[in-house]
Amino acid sequence: MRAPSLFFLTVLLLHISIQCNAADSQLGSEKVTNLHFYLHDTLSGKDPTAVPVARAENAVPKPDNPVPFSTIYVVDDLLTEGPQRESKVVGNAQGMYISTTKKGLSLVLGIDFELTDGPYKGSSFVVYSRNPVMQGNGRELAIVGGRGLFRMARGFALLQTVYLDNVNGDAIIEYNVTLLHH
Repeated sequence: MRAPSLFFLTVLLLHISIQCNAADSQLGSEKVTNLHFYLHDTLSGKDPTAVPVARAENAVPKPDNPVPFSTIYVVDDLLTEGPQRESKVVGNAQGMYISTTKKGLSLVLGIDFELTDGPYKGSSFVVYSRNPVMQGNGRELAIVGGRGLFRMARGFALLQTVYLDNVNGDAIIEYNVTLLHH
């Protein structure tokens, strides 16, 4: 009785192996892409790129705490080649972030980063990760997916704060991104 079950197991494993190889050949080989850009997150002025849409009743922005705990922001931030706002626009970051700590500044981001210029135009990757802003430079965020040329992306982004206004929350963040994708 063992021979048929061993035979069945062998056939099943062979079938799974063939299916996995077929999926790999349809996607192509895995590639590594490195990207560098600056994100401009503007909470102030007449045309903000990050807008609060919900917060607890007692969560009021104050100097030194412009993004109070429990606040949810919807964002449509610009991505540029350089840190200056006038730099060439290379994409946008759309999604939301939530202030998730009672002390300091820590955000959970769910954002789609779409490139609108260059060889990856129309492709995007998705970050869903905690951003402990107060931990300084070298913060690492998880990349959990992508579309277009970044299909099935995974990887990480290293962040460095170039500018942060602690009164109004405006920020310029440098992103160094490493993507593994098909």
